[in-house]
Amino acid sequence: MIALLAAQLSFLPAPVVTVLMILLKILIIVLPLMGCVAYTTLVERKVIGYMQVRIGPNRVTLLGLNFLRGWGQPIADAVKLMTKEIVIPDGANRFLFLAAPVVALAPALAAWAVVPFGGELTLTNINAGLLYILALTSLSVYGIIIAGWASNSKYAFLGAMRSAAQIVSYEIAMGFALVGVLTAAGSLNLGDIVEAQRGSVLHWYWLPLFPLCLIYFISGVAETNRAPFDVSEGESEIVAGFHVEYAGMAFALFFLAEYANMILISALTAVLFFGGWLSPLPTFLGELPVIGTLLGDGIHWFVFKTAFFLFCFLWFRATFPRYRYDQIMRLGWKVFLPITIVWIVLTGAAVVWHLPPWFAHA
Repeated sequence: MIALLAAQLSFLPAPVVTVLMILLKILIIVLPLMGCVAYTTLVERKVIGYMQVRIGPNRVTLLGLNFLRGWGQPIADAVKLMTKEIVIPDGANRFLFLAAPVVALAPALAAWAVVPFGGELTLTNINAGLLYILALTSLSVYGIIIAGWASNSKYAFLGAMRSAAQIVSYEIAMGFALVGVLTAAGSLNLGDIVEAQRGSVLHWYWLPLFPLCLIYFISGVAETNRAPFDVSEGESEIVAGFHVEYAGMAFALFFLAEYANMILISALTAVLFFGGWLSPLPTFLGELPVIGTLLGDGIHWFVFKTAFFLFCFLWFRATFPRYRYDQIMRLGWKVFLPITIVWIVLTGAAVVWHLPPWFAHA
């Protein structure tokens, strides 16, 4: 479709057509993503409600259809937040106070530029995609620190310091987990990493890199400040954390960034450890006429895997109690970090010695 549209615009200069096609691809990715972010808030409230034997949102309908009760809740929330006043505290740095939510949200959206949805379905297929992901996901901590400092509030600043220390700690474990994937696949390109897992569910990296897979996903939960790692909310302070002084859409942008990061971590877990768009069936079954059409490789597998890991985020929040701060930091530094280092060494040895079945291709 995009190629056909580009042909229709051939009367325009080539650079203009290129820019328009890039903008179109960005909209095709960002608009559905923002819709998913909005309705993830509804899914979370419904899932946790059912887990705790409650109903959840069921009043705001969509298009007046009674069987869609609750589906209009994200839209109602968005309208309410857009009409609320953005209050800037006395003594706050106005520019940084307003820039912080944007700094928190922008990396979560920009990281999707290199995520492969299936085959050639990606915005840009760069060879250093893994480095790009690492660089952008590292920027989210700046939004939190700026928000806490620019608010001119001791409570917001304390919450920002707790969150920043936690994010930096678990970012190291996440980085080492990705080094294990890089070692096994021999490439920084996310598409090549998926192709290196081709075969069946037993060829995906979750099996040989199981400790790294587990550490990566748990660290992702901690990176997004989700329960049971939501220590930015100080219970003794009766405040929300680094965004306590925010209201209206400025407040909403922090939550959009949180949910966008949740979807991103879920998608990257699917790509790096669970074969991305690859089918769990053996390759020869995917080539059969009927089975190949229904259960062969495709974007539907990527969406299904991402949705499963996103459900795990919600499941954790409804299940686990919050950890103490010292327990969280000890887990990151004294448990996850040593395990990742040991497993990187073992993975490197397996690749060098061509140990089958996973690394025989290296």
